[in-house]
Amino acid sequence: MIKLRRFLKDYKKEVIIGPLCKLFEAILELFVPLVMANIIDVGINELHDTGYVLRMGGVLILLAATGLTSALFCQYFASKASQGAGTEIRRALFRHINSLSHAELDRLGTPSLITRITNDTNQVQQNIAMCIRLLTRAPFIIIGSLIMAMSINLRMSLIFFGAALLIALTLYIVMSRSVPLYAAVQKKLDKIGLISRENLSGNRVIRAFSKQNTEKARVDAATEDLTRTSVRVSKLSALLSPITYLVTDCAIIAIVWFGAVNVNAGGMKTGDIVALVSYMTQILLAMVVVANLVILMTKAGASAKRINEVFETKPSVAEINHDYISAKENTPKIEFRNVRFNYSSDGDDELSGISFTVKNGQTVGIIGGTGSGKSTLISLIPRSRQHEVAEPGRKRRGNQPRTANRSGSGIRRQAAERARQPR
Repeated sequence: MIKLRRFLKDYKKEVIIGPLCKLFEAILELFVPLVMANIIDVGINELHDTGYVLRMGGVLILLAATGLTSALFCQYFASKASQGAGTEIRRALFRHINSLSHAELDRLGTPSLITRITNDTNQVQQNIAMCIRLLTRAPFIIIGSLIMAMSINLRMSLIFFGAALLIALTLYIVMSRSVPLYAAVQKKLDKIGLISRENLSGNRVIRAFSKQNTEKARVDAATEDLTRTSVRVSKLSALLSPITYLVTDCAIIAIVWFGAVNVNAGGMKTGDIVALVSYMTQILLAMVVVANLVILMTKAGASAKRINEVFETKPSVAEINHDYISAKENTPKIEFRNVRFNYSSDGDDELSGISFTVKNGQTVGIIGGTGSGKSTLISLIPRSRQHEVAEPGRKRRGNQPRTANRSGSGIRRQAAERARQPR
């Protein structure tokens, strides 16, 4: 995910203000148990003042309304940043994929590229939104609740620390085991996409040779493999919430038990017990959020790795000669000058000394025996790059640029294309 942070450079304001709004909401939420404790201890037990209870109730409503407004602002900024970054990632992926050579496209595979530009990008986009909304809030709630519990009763706060450590240990164990499985799920999705594409594009051939049952068996095997892996990772993820709730409920029972003893001994007030239970509930909810956030970040990390793999893939064929020529009427649209090509860097040239020129609108036929290199020659043409050149002395008008195509002088394809390129 760190390598993809460059796509957030246009959304710095949203990335900064969004978490701050959520942090402000968390601060307000930490005051709620204290207000409730005052209502019980002061308004009910000491003063028996209904007006005081109503005033404190108004404070609770004000805290809730302010927190809601802050959360809505955070939601807006998170959506704007995540949707914008996701759009930029898709655009960059599409541009980069179109710059790759045939060897890289064959190696990555069309189904895998489609999955990366859609599903993987969506995972990263969702992770950005959730991180802006929850990455600062959940840890702050946990730490803040621990501090507030310590301010109420230092000895009782030990229960909070024990529960937090047990939940953190559970998160670590589940995360360490689930990360490889999420990466495996994405690869198996690619395999299903590959089989589906082959069946859809070759449907007539499959029917002609009566291979429907064979292809059905392939699809069933791939989906069952994906199901097994998905069920396994789902079982691991499903352990988070029950264990978190179990640890938190045990902590609440301990708080009520030992708190009742302290209240009877005069060391604590009833409102303090209510406040401690509220803070433990906040920690529970924050831990559940952290657990879900860990799962989401695990998925997004696997998806980001696959996206970065595409960005880090460089085309094996690069033009080294960029001669710009003026776009006159007699300018050739395609021109080869002494082009040679081989599939293996240490083998003989399949094509050598190829020179020809094709004018605009001209039809050229390539004739030769089987294996003479006709398809190879044709496949070299898409490697030409189009340069937009204005004719000297004239200005381009409207949307009618004059262009000149220059096919690479001395273009050599590397060994990476030898297995895929037709001859």
